[in-house]
Amino acid sequence: MFPNAFKNLDGRKWIDRFQPQTLAIATWLLYIQGAFALIGWLDRSDVYSAWTRFEFGGLVGLAGALAHIAGPFLMANGKKLGWWVSVFAAASPWILRLIIRFQYDSVSLRWVVTRSDTIGFLFEVALLALLLHPMSRNHEKTWLR
Repeated sequence: MFPNAFKNLDGRKWIDRFQPQTLAIATWLLYIQGAFALIGWLDRSDVYSAWTRFEFGGLVGLAGALAHIAGPFLMANGKKLGWWVSVFAAASPWILRLIIRFQYDSVSLRWVVTRSDTIGFLFEVALLALLLHPMSRNHEKTWLR
């Protein structure tokens, strides 16, 4: 699907200054959320660390947290796979909380959607909206390979 996804990566290029503003802001938000997701995974206080109770769950949580960093890095290096990983990373908190909801019936649907944190919910929605914005989609279709 992505045969050249990991070729010609520049380890020093973390931001692409030619991206549209929607992708540039999404890149910064992904890096910031990725840092907080890794901290939450390490101190076991985030949705990504809730997976450590399951077999191989720690790796699933770590992969979700690292996707916040790998996605924008690949996008900055002009890779289409980076956009897809970024969209997955932006949606991963809801996906992981929904799976936790199916595991434990005592978890409310409100917690799945907002995590009882309105500001965090707004950032999650804004990040997904920035990545799915038509300006971002046009850039992804035209310039990312």
